[in-house]
Amino acid sequence: MPRLPAFCAALLIVCGSAEVLADAKSHAADAERFLLVAHADKLVVPVYAQVQQMFAQRFAESKAPQSETAVLETYQAQANTALEQAVGWDQLKPDMVKLYTSTFNEQEMQDLIRFYESPVGKKVLEKMPTLTAQSAQLTQSKLESAVPKVNQLLAEMTRTLTPEKP
Repeated sequence: MPRLPAFCAALLIVCGSAEVLADAKSHAADAERFLLVAHADKLVVPVYAQVQQMFAQRFAESKAPQSETAVLETYQAQANTALEQAVGWDQLKPDMVKLYTSTFNEQEMQDLIRFYESPVGKKVLEKMPTLTAQSAQLTQSKLESAVPKVNQLLAEMTRTLTPEKP
């Protein structure tokens, strides 16, 4: 009979581990669902477009005849394949799921999903790229007025720290 407590303890550990594993799977599933709701799988689309534009620009700069467009398309396709292997959703998803599950608990993930599935959440997703770009422009334009003062302060600090040579 002395083995019964040890067996019960082992059984509790196994059952507890299974529950933790189930919770981790559920949490990961919620994170994956959130990432899809938030269109994280589309985050690198601009990268693809930018690379395609780089190839098209280089093609134009080479002054290659239009009959060579197939060469451009071949290289663009190869670039897409390289990008897909590096930053395609299948490559990013596991790390993104880990990132979000380590940042938000399961309840928070579910709250985020509910929010981003709501009308205002959908509007946030739709408008955020434009708002982010406009915010960056606004900040940049305001920052420009501080540049001369910052440069003056840097020069003064340099003079203060640099001993004058006799």
